[in-house]
Amino acid sequence: MNKPRVICIGEILIDRFSEQPSESLQKVTSWQDFPGGAPANTACALAKLGISTTFIGCIAQDELGELLVNLLKDSGVDCTGVQRHHTAPTRTVYLVRDKTGNSKLVGFGGREPGEFADAYLCAELLPISLFQEVDWLVLGTLELAYPKSREAVYKAISLAKFYDKKIFVDINWNPMFWINIETAFQTIMELIKYVNFLKLTVDEAKFLFGTIKPKVIAQFFSNLKGVLVTAGESGCSYYLGEYEGNLPAFSVDVQNTTGAGDAFNAGIISQILKYGIHSLADPEIIRKIVTYASAVGTLTTMKLGAITSQPTLIEVEVFLSTHYLKRDSIS
Repeated sequence: MNKPRVICIGEILIDRFSEQPSESLQKVTSWQDFPGGAPANTACALAKLGISTTFIGCIAQDELGELLVNLLKDSGVDCTGVQRHHTAPTRTVYLVRDKTGNSKLVGFGGREPGEFADAYLCAELLPISLFQEVDWLVLGTLELAYPKSREAVYKAISLAKFYDKKIFVDINWNPMFWINIETAFQTIMELIKYVNFLKLTVDEAKFLFGTIKPKVIAQFFSNLKGVLVTAGESGCSYYLGEYEGNLPAFSVDVQNTTGAGDAFNAGIISQILKYGIHSLADPEIIRKIVTYASAVGTLTTMKLGAITSQPTLIEVEVFLSTHYLKRDSIS
């Protein structure tokens, strides 16, 4: 494997989707399992786009954990930093899909959110050499919900800062993961102080900042060099370098939206690596970067499975040559 360009740190898990579109858990009669977890999704998407990537996370010493590690490896992701927990299980999340393809997390199969292996990611076991090699550190906020993994996240941030790496955070807000929901807002806002690039949904932007304007959000923290706000079928808005803009969505038949944002993140990072960080001084290249990322995210919605649905480089190129953006976008 080539020297990794990106570390993705956080959770890898099983997404257990309802096979019947339903608004109620009680009406679901069968389920289908897919690998998932936002940082792992992004790692696999990056690898499929030709970016050498490594994943750091904690999984169980069980059959599901082995399956997930093999999936990462098969996707081309380096697993040097994967840790194993001998007693806590690999996380399974239950997701109910509605008729529009949107999914809602409804539980963890009767377990408490902090009982799973990913909550025990250990700071002392982080491979320091990986942080010396890469250009980017990518993470979400769910690992902040647990004391042990939160410590590991901040150790990773400290290493990234020490070695002058770019830090990209996707908020990925989900209250069901948090043990102490009252501390979530302040914990997340504290993390953003160390971040260079921030991606959040419209709802997350309203929740954290009271605005959906990326430039306004960037002004909350001087360290933010880029902010992306996604709005599903309404497209996205961005503030990168010193330029802001809105981008409509592509028009496609959506099967499931889980993992689309993670794939979008991979598209953004892969293109910044392609063009170089200096390219954020050019508004035309910035729009190319965001359009490419939108295509990667859109392709992921056209099949089930956050990882199994991710496109290759060639599939993205073909899609961009045959599909056009809608006229309406987020404003």
